Amino acid sequence: MFARVYARLRPMMDRQGAAEHRARLVAGTAGRIVEVGAGEGANFAHYPPTVTEVVAIEPNPYLRAQAARRATAGDIRIEVVDGTAERLPVGDGSADVVVMCLVLCSVADQTAALAEAFRVLRPGGELRFYEHVAAEPGRRLARVQRIADKTVWPWLTGGCHVGRDTAAAITAAGFVIEELDRFDFPPGQPSPAAPHVLGRAIREAS
Repeated sequence: MFARVYARLRPMMDRQGAAEHRARLVAGTAGRIVEVGAGEGANFAHYPPTVTEVVAIEPNPYLRAQAARRATAGDIRIEVVDGTAERLPVGDGSADVVVMCLVLCSVADQTAALAEAFRVLRPGGELRFYEHVAAEPGRRLARVQRIADKTVWPWLTGGCHVGRDTAAAITAAGFVIEELDRFDFPPGQPSPAAPHVLGRAIREAS
């Protein structure tokens, strides 16, 4: 049910500025992309022509069907497949870029999901991420997030958590973060899910 609600809300979020964040997320990417938790394919239109192939992984049947229809709209080859973030159906070191967009908040095991992203990336490859995250320590919102995660928020949002320190988890998984932008979204609309990060990390060649 939440997948259907999200698919209806996503265009409104894009009009509020999420579309620009999606474009920034994938700007300059090239080669073979593995997109984890592709949803209904909202990022597909933003991939530049330097991308040769996208393997879009989505576990939800409703969203996967929407993504499969959207995959045929552009010139880039996009294959939409069933799979989970914790067990990607992709070979070791076979991706130039892994894209994670608004997915690490809701995966069952964030550590396992990031380990899989590390596995499928070639040495020197990039992890592009756009996620809502835990508020910075000291903000009153951090306490609100802790309460939300222990009560109704995950139940209302299909397993989403608002208090995850995703940037720290990316570093702990072995990535080196090279770019990181922190901002609240939507602008001027208080919400437990307001703090966001958008950035780029690499799997070092060594």
